[in-house]
Amino acid sequence: MEITEAQFHEHIEPLLPVQRGNVRVPNLQVLNAILYVAENGCKWRALPEHFGPWHTIYMRMNRWSRKGVLDRVFTCLQAQGLVRIRLEVVGLDSTIVPVHPDGTGAPKKTAPRPSAARAAAGPPNFIWLPRMSGLR
Repeated sequence: MEITEAQFHEHIEPLLPVQRGNVRVPNLQVLNAILYVAENGCKWRALPEHFGPWHTIYMRMNRWSRKGVLDRVFTCLQAQGLVRIRLEVVGLDSTIVPVHPDGTGAPKKTAPRPSAARAAAGPPNFIWLPRMSGLR
């Protein structure tokens, strides 16, 4: 599922923001990388090297997504019949939905389990400080 140069220039290029400055990765290559991730469901870091640096592609995709550019592009792609995908993805991560340790279903720790070998337990966690009493 790749967009050709002719398809890109005819249908999609007017929908994308104008590239300014020294751009290493052209918009066509970014769009094909986004389609690759959507089709294969891979991580951004797993993008093949011929697409360019994954971080550059991810950052541009993120900007386009926030500005609504990707919605316009995918609407155009589907209207022209160039791609037949439907992007409805929900990603959950443990950093998004924190769970209290008691809610994980793990067995509760009821008593400390000292090591069988006293030397394996490591140095003691306390220090004895002798005190001199005030007796003469």
